[in-house]
Amino acid sequence: MTASHLYLRIVPAAAAVPDHDHIITPPMPASPRSTHKTSILLALLLTSVVSAEDTKPLPQMRPEAWPLLKKLFEYDNTIPLEARTVERKEFDGQPREKIVLRTTQGFLASGYLQFPFTDQKRFACVLLLHGWSGSKDSWYQDNNYISGGNIRKQLLAEGYATLMLDAQCHGDRIAANDYAPVNHFVDEQQPVGQRRKGYFTQREIYVQTVVDYRRAIDYLESRDDIDTDRIGLIGYSMGGTQSFMLTAVEPRINAAVACATPSEQQRSTLYAPQNHVHGIGERPFLMVAGTGDTMCTVTHAKALFELIPSPTKDLKFYGGSHKLTPDFVPDAINWIETHVR
Repeated sequence: MTASHLYLRIVPAAAAVPDHDHIITPPMPASPRSTHKTSILLALLLTSVVSAEDTKPLPQMRPEAWPLLKKLFEYDNTIPLEARTVERKEFDGQPREKIVLRTTQGFLASGYLQFPFTDQKRFACVLLLHGWSGSKDSWYQDNNYISGGNIRKQLLAEGYATLMLDAQCHGDRIAANDYAPVNHFVDEQQPVGQRRKGYFTQREIYVQTVVDYRRAIDYLESRDDIDTDRIGLIGYSMGGTQSFMLTAVEPRINAAVACATPSEQQRSTLYAPQNHVHGIGERPFLMVAGTGDTMCTVTHAKALFELIPSPTKDLKFYGGSHKLTPDFVPDAINWIETHVR
């Protein structure tokens, strides 16, 4: 590629796209607390050099930008976790703890930690990352949009502990967004300039949630019943994108499964999955996608897959649209069994 073939491409972030059949309005501008992060974003975009002749459907930042992008997910590990169990009960006949822990920026993250009902003393653990407009409870509903209950039950049956957090502004954490859901109701009676769109940008939600899971692994390391040398990850839709992000910045993840990753809508954003592949390294990584998914077309799924550097990777297609047919579940579980067990 000669200098005459180079140009800088700066593109606006894609509009927010739902994981479910809801309408999402554009987010409000980033809050002052993320000003330094915005500076990093601009710097990264300026280093995104592409060829004028490039026909790849997924523009990617240069590898040299990865160390700078990775800094977005750093956190102060001297902040006390203040982790505690606020509820213990059985669900599906197996013990479950509701936990709360301190993350960053003063936020509290809520989640469920569930164990198989066995005499085993230490458990490998699989992190479960839900989609946009979902919550940790999405993993307790069978045959729902993400086949959440199907995945969780099968993991427990195979002897894994499971940990699922509410993403920022989702589930119990809706209070951070003034108790308004991420898919905002738009009051048509209000003047256009006064209609609330939410306090958090999509980028802020993604980055904060990834940091939250890093803190959650810190918490797991403090427990005698979790073997943090055996940590897997399964994420769906938004959680699929975050699977790329979290695996890239968190060396304690042994293997990951990214389901229905919406690369089409995120192709030119800071959190686009292809911008994080450099951090995956040689760890096993499985992508599952739908043949009719307009949020991640077959072409885009294949292009994204080719960018993953790991020699242990696979891409599998299933029926359905962004809502995959549930026959992907056994393959996802088998990937975890093979590479985390």
